[in-house]
Amino acid sequence: MSFRRSARRLLWPALTVIFSLGMAFGLLQYDLSHIVGDGEAVTMAVTTAVYFSLAWLASRLLATALDQAATRRRPYPRLLKDMIAAVLFLLAFAASVALFMGQGAVGALAGSGLVLAMLGFAIRNVVADTLSGIALGVEGPFRIGDWIDIDGLARGKVIEIGWRTTRVLTRDSTYLILPNSQIARQRITNYSAPRAQYRAQVTIVLDHSIPIDVARKTMLAAIAEAKLIQQDPPPDIRVTSYEEGGIGYALRYWLTRFDRDVDCRDEVYSLLDEALRKLGPVAPRSRVELVRAATLDDA
Repeated sequence: MSFRRSARRLLWPALTVIFSLGMAFGLLQYDLSHIVGDGEAVTMAVTTAVYFSLAWLASRLLATALDQAATRRRPYPRLLKDMIAAVLFLLAFAASVALFMGQGAVGALAGSGLVLAMLGFAIRNVVADTLSGIALGVEGPFRIGDWIDIDGLARGKVIEIGWRTTRVLTRDSTYLILPNSQIARQRITNYSAPRAQYRAQVTIVLDHSIPIDVARKTMLAAIAEAKLIQQDPPPDIRVTSYEEGGIGYALRYWLTRFDRDVDCRDEVYSLLDEALRKLGPVAPRSRVELVRAATLDDA
């Protein structure tokens, strides 16, 4: 954020604080009761103005500090800034109410804490979702536009991150609204971070009659014709098992768009099927031999 923009954001809150503090200082230095009539009411009104102006300025200062500290890729969410501002204005309101009721600022803070505790118990689910949303915003496991997999809940593209819920659009165009508290308890896989490129793989088991070197060359030549996967970095093949049922292979390739994952896998399997069928029987086979049981005469 530029210096000019930061100064413009802080200008009016700073002027409000200066004006309210100036009024409070004037009331302390001069007796204005003969002008306004009720000097005590004016003093409380000015003090209230000081509370709210300080809350306004503090919220803007903290928001500016968060914007300056954030990186371009992972800015702090607006949810966190709004929550900070709400807490500061709530404290200013509680202090003002206590002032008019004859309590001090310390008593106001204590009373507001008790009220907040009772209110939090009454709406604990809402509070849990909101706090989870703040935690998700601060940690930044995903942002709008990322393709994510929330274990057991959803897989899709993040289209909105709100106070209580996160909205995800699946590849089937299903619109999901998930509470933030549920998301925070799950394992999250982000396919778009730290960059959009990621590696996927398909597995296949071939018969022992096909040598590993021949199978590897055949499959690599086949997927070299793929149009949807990346050829740089090039795909590779690793042997994952060597068992009686056959030889297991993992074909690994790189993608840049998660929404093409299904189409890419379909293309890879189709190319592999066409190429491997030219080699003859490729599926694992079992041979069963029937042996006649020996009789007593044979023995």
